[in-house]
Amino acid sequence: MLEALLLMFFSSPVVMVPPLSAPAACRRCCDPVGPAEGSGDQTAMPEFSHIPEVRTYINMTILKGDKGDRGDRGTPGKGGEQGLPGSIGPTGPQGSKGQAGLPGEPCKVQYSAFSVGRRKSLHTQDAYQTVIFDTVFVNLHEHFDMFEGKFLCSVAGIYFFNVNIHTWNFKETYLHIMQNHTERAIIYAQPSDRSIMQSQSLMLELELGDEVWLRLYKRERENAIYSDDVDVYITFSGYLVTPK
Repeated sequence: MLEALLLMFFSSPVVMVPPLSAPAACRRCCDPVGPAEGSGDQTAMPEFSHIPEVRTYINMTILKGDKGDRGDRGTPGKGGEQGLPGSIGPTGPQGSKGQAGLPGEPCKVQYSAFSVGRRKSLHTQDAYQTVIFDTVFVNLHEHFDMFEGKFLCSVAGIYFFNVNIHTWNFKETYLHIMQNHTERAIIYAQPSDRSIMQSQSLMLELELGDEVWLRLYKRERENAIYSDDVDVYITFSGYLVTPK
């Protein structure tokens, strides 16, 4: 048994292990480089030690939160300067003819006219007396009041008026054409042994509600106008020239 062990010990290969070297000294990158290979200086070069750079990395996908609510709309900004006008574009094609529209309302034309007469003579009993008429020739829309003897303006505008009277022998004739309470024109004839026809006409601008009428005016002398049942000697007419 002993011989066998000895035989195995001496027949095994011998492995030479080099002695452990001393640890190399630390060297900075700014230290001078040692002598070149083959020079007389055999200064040992220390080995460089390398320290790895550590960088922090943050995974942003892990820190991302939920989507927030939409904010309020901001105030609109100021408008920019107006640009230059563009060039005129080409003329487009002619369109097709449209359909005819519905017929419109008829043109509304305003009228106002009257013509009245008196078949009886009239003597003044008071200082002022309205001339009343008893005969109608024209009274459009009843604008002339036969009971009051006055024309009532229902269409504002310019009117033409005319008065014809017959004087009485040896009596004075004194009438006014009145607009409301204002004298606008006079018809006058002195007493004479011969009766004559007198006429007066004028144009007046009337507003709605104005009244036009005839008024006898008595002074020191008796004032009268003549007419009879056969012929009409006294007439009063008026019509609208143009509405406002």
